[in-house]
Amino acid sequence: MTQSTNLLGLDLKGLEAFFVELGEKPFRARQLLQWIHKYRVVDFAEMTNLSKALREKLQAVSDIRLPEVLHEHISTDGTRKWIIKLSCGNAIETVFIPEGGRGTLCVSSQVGCALTCTFCSTAQQGFNRNLDAAEIIAQLWIANEALGKDPKGNRVVTNVVMMGMGEPLANYNNVVTAMNLMRDDYGYGISWRRLTLSTSGIVPMIDKLREDCHVSLAISLHAANDELRDQIVPINQKYPIKELLAACKRYVVGQQRRHITVEYVMLDGINDSMQDAKDLVRILKDLPTKINIIPFNPFPGTDYTCSSRNQIKRFQNYLIEQGMVATVRKTRGDDIVAACGQLAGEVQDKSRRAERMAKQQEVVFHR
Repeated sequence: MTQSTNLLGLDLKGLEAFFVELGEKPFRARQLLQWIHKYRVVDFAEMTNLSKALREKLQAVSDIRLPEVLHEHISTDGTRKWIIKLSCGNAIETVFIPEGGRGTLCVSSQVGCALTCTFCSTAQQGFNRNLDAAEIIAQLWIANEALGKDPKGNRVVTNVVMMGMGEPLANYNNVVTAMNLMRDDYGYGISWRRLTLSTSGIVPMIDKLREDCHVSLAISLHAANDELRDQIVPINQKYPIKELLAACKRYVVGQQRRHITVEYVMLDGINDSMQDAKDLVRILKDLPTKINIIPFNPFPGTDYTCSSRNQIKRFQNYLIEQGMVATVRKTRGDDIVAACGQLAGEVQDKSRRAERMAKQQEVVFHR
């Protein structure tokens, strides 16, 4: 028996093609998008502006399948984490961070991660597979369903960051389809300024993203020279800093009010010296950036520790004195292991990462 089409992961273009194939008018796609994503209706029988005949046809050939929420954890600071079970037996994690009038949802794009950034818990879990577009957008659907509206009727999730488990640009097509749904006025209507994709630096896909999907871009930089970045962010060996920053410049050229967010995790004795700060200013001086300084969040098995509060402040102050925009990210959700770099999920590793990482633990980084 052929599995029915899951409509959850189809963007407007995909749904229009689906309806044309059914012999229906393309405008039905807009109606269905609203039912699924605006009103979170997954039962065709409740879609009252569709004819009974069409609803029966949809029921026969398609469905709207959502993954199962295994657990929900709520932090003392209001951060919420959902552990979501996938059909393959793996689990991913999605985190909601409330702050002031903003609610940011951190969305995963892969089961685990194929990259091997040494300071990230997700990277230590290995890699199983890419999420499909339905599994990506389901995270926003589930969060909206759980959070509802605030007392004034405004949506609680105002911002989405593709910063959860995985490297988004390594799952390009599915991520772009999901982000199209997030941006679509018939879907979630999220402005490009409030939708951010974070990448470790897959240069060709940054160029492609500029053409295909207008969103904000964040770069996981974490080092200001190739020697160190090769060690802690190994993708740098393929796309070194000079190439990465050149791609960032191409991404913002001709776009007013567009800047690059540079993420920089503070690792004690590794990348937090004042020389590192000076090097960071030097390499970023010609790029419109906001530097997001991230205190390292520990996880089981790591040898890294976070830079001291005083050193983080010194680092930030120097950047600001040099005319850079630099903020320190507030650690949220660490009591439920939901802080930046801590997401792990349940990954059936196909990459033998744990075996290889065990062999590498004897390596000590010297500066």
